[in-house]
Amino acid sequence: MKLFDFEIPDCKRFNGYKPCFPYKTCYERCARPDSPFGTKILIVNLDAMGDVLMTTAQLKPIKRKYPESYVAWITLKSAVPLLHGNPFIDDVFSWDAESWLVLEQMEFDLILNADKSRRSAALAMKLKANEKLGFGLNNKGQIIPLNKEASHNFKLGIDDYMKFRMNGRTGQDILAETFKLPYERDEYVLELTDDEKQQTAWYRKSKGIGGNDVVVGFNTGCSDLYPNKKMTIEQHLTLIEMFSDENDIKMFLLGGRTDAERNEEIYSSALEQNPGLSTRLFNTPATEGLRRGIVYENAADIVITGDSYGMHLAVALKKYVLVWFGVSCWTEIDLYERGTKFVPEGLFCSPCWKKACPYDLECIKMIDLERMRSTAMEYAGKIAGERVHAANYDVP
Repeated sequence: MKLFDFEIPDCKRFNGYKPCFPYKTCYERCARPDSPFGTKILIVNLDAMGDVLMTTAQLKPIKRKYPESYVAWITLKSAVPLLHGNPFIDDVFSWDAESWLVLEQMEFDLILNADKSRRSAALAMKLKANEKLGFGLNNKGQIIPLNKEASHNFKLGIDDYMKFRMNGRTGQDILAETFKLPYERDEYVLELTDDEKQQTAWYRKSKGIGGNDVVVGFNTGCSDLYPNKKMTIEQHLTLIEMFSDENDIKMFLLGGRTDAERNEEIYSSALEQNPGLSTRLFNTPATEGLRRGIVYENAADIVITGDSYGMHLAVALKKYVLVWFGVSCWTEIDLYERGTKFVPEGLFCSPCWKKACPYDLECIKMIDLERMRSTAMEYAGKIAGERVHAANYDVP
């Protein structure tokens, strides 16, 4: 694009207010090969943080289909740190007025809206793009599918029998179809910095965790939107005590800011019942921010969790995962052969996605804690074997 006496380059690194590299300008030879925009794509994903992590599984398919492309993503401010350093994303926009102004000025080739929500659908309709896939909003304020490939995804939201009883496909599979992308069971994409990897190692060392120790992390909480996804405090205490005789097992309590009080209660009660756990059980900080929380969960080898952000984080970090389900749909979750689902077999009312339970949370009460312990120990054995294998093939 020619503007006055300067050619605006078709380059993703050019922003118009500072050079890409110190003392280099586009008047001179570019310091690095050009990075043309190619196909300009915007992902709209304003759902919960776990859903944002799950949507990152679409990034590799996007790049397979559009190898030369500019990928932007708009999400809630709380989820923005999850996308930091992601090698497949060129720009991350927070859900705020400044981002709306910028995006309204831009023109995209493709908008991909993953959310069945009015705000996401309205934004998708308002912005300029040659093609829009996923979900939009009609002039009556109703959410609608924007393409035929989104129809199945759309129907799952309005047909309980189809969603709870018939569907056998994962959320990633369904979303890939919605976006007309090749589905190859790609994994989540979450990048840790070198410093965060070092923090992980330091935290394990600071708790006296040796090379033969396996850390089991208990993600105890979930979103306040569906509080009935939680196990009871008593169940967590019972499970912790079950691991107390396993000499090579250390335990972390994991969670976010809203879980701090609950985790402190579990921690203090566990030590009161069994003071010997003081060198085996540790309550990780819950108020240091999202990226630090990622570090603490990364310090665990096995994560026991409900269907929550903590579960999706464990999947993204490629941990062994044990997940209990009750109100939510277990068929939609892919653990990539690194986990086990604990589902309420034969319970007619589960899943239900209800925020209040008329049946005294039978789905949570029937979780098999002994099977959970034994399964975790099987994974601990695998981890020990993997470490031996890695040590044997370590190149000095």
